[in-house]
Amino acid sequence: MSIQLNLKSVAPFIREHEIDQMQSQVSRAHDLLVTGTGAGSAFLGWRTLPDDYDRAEFDRILAAASRIQKTCDILIVIGIGGSYLGARAVIDFLRSPLYNNLKKDTPDIYYAGNCISSASLTDLLSICEGRDVCLNVISKSGTTTEPAVAFRIFRNYLEKKYGKEEAASRIYVTTDRKRGTLKQFSDKAGYETFVVPDDVGGRFSVLSAVGLLPIAVSGIDIRGLMEGAADAAKAYASDDLRRNDAYRYAAVRNILYRKGKTTEILVNYEPYATMLSEWWKQLFGESEGKDGKGIFPASVTFTTDLHSMGQFIQDGSRNLFETVICIRRPGTAAYRIPADPMNVDGLSFLDGKDLDEVRDTAMQGTRLAHTDGGVPNILIEMSGRDAHALGELLYFFEIAVAISGYLLGVNPFDQPGVEAYKNNMYALLGKPGYEDRKKALEARLD
Repeated sequence: MSIQLNLKSVAPFIREHEIDQMQSQVSRAHDLLVTGTGAGSAFLGWRTLPDDYDRAEFDRILAAASRIQKTCDILIVIGIGGSYLGARAVIDFLRSPLYNNLKKDTPDIYYAGNCISSASLTDLLSICEGRDVCLNVISKSGTTTEPAVAFRIFRNYLEKKYGKEEAASRIYVTTDRKRGTLKQFSDKAGYETFVVPDDVGGRFSVLSAVGLLPIAVSGIDIRGLMEGAADAAKAYASDDLRRNDAYRYAAVRNILYRKGKTTEILVNYEPYATMLSEWWKQLFGESEGKDGKGIFPASVTFTTDLHSMGQFIQDGSRNLFETVICIRRPGTAAYRIPADPMNVDGLSFLDGKDLDEVRDTAMQGTRLAHTDGGVPNILIEMSGRDAHALGELLYFFEIAVAISGYLLGVNPFDQPGVEAYKNNMYALLGKPGYEDRKKALEARLD
């Protein structure tokens, strides 16, 4: 496996027998998951997705990606939450957060429909001027406000630029297999459609067409991604805590939670992993944060955030633990720090050192300091930065949060709290059928 769990820096806070004592609870959670008898069992399709996916649709994804690469300068991915975070995380991680600025033979990729901002949309429309554009609209229903508004705007833009017929050939829709407003509209308009699986929730959907189409457009090996996830599914099939690192991670974080460590900070040391942290925050926050329970997911990118959040982590409230992602062989060429005979900065002791060596030393020093400061550190080590390894990591987190949610006693696969703000927004904007709620809310706002 490319993924290894290292608990050495947790040892001062958790004894081995405490982990062993979690075995019976983990085994019960495992049984709920594999038998489909736990809460949210209608949304377990992600478990077998790396092996049991639609091969014909996978080939259509590759063909569509090839067409987009040949006909477009820009692909705009329209979606919110799990509809875009997974794809963006993978593209940033395996290509670069500066992907659009790289010299490459694949289209630039921009994201829309993930906020309500006229400034953001205006800027993106400006970027599109004079360039060929395609859309990938991702929404199961087609009625979620943010992506629906963005789709209206960019569909209108494409139809004015190309005419309805050519615009239709540039619009790719990932939505429900049979039902929903967007599916019906897409079939009528002649858009090519891909499937959001019925049994896969949005935050678990990165390995479906939801994530795979934009990832493939960027030139990433999506077969390698799926193969890595498939290998992880096999590796994490046992409920034995001494053999299953994903379950062991779930158990340790629950032990820490019961000891008052209610905030988990995902730490990375590379800007290309920042969006991976955003994907992880949705996965864990939306899966666990309910019924008055849950570990609050936060994230930092070191060493950058050591100069902003480092003080709090070192000396602030002791309700924190960190999970650190370490990529051992990132696949980049060594960059040696040049010598300065004048030693103006006083850093001559770094002359000739590889920059990644300095980064790794900073990681070691930080882990020691934070552990000494009362912050447990879980270390997740990746042997490399490639599609296969990232596929393993994505599945590692998905199955870990499923087990962790059952250990917490919540349904890891629903998100009832998300609807509250939507209903209030619909009422205040005057959506038909929300008149009584609108009056009640306006009275409160007054």
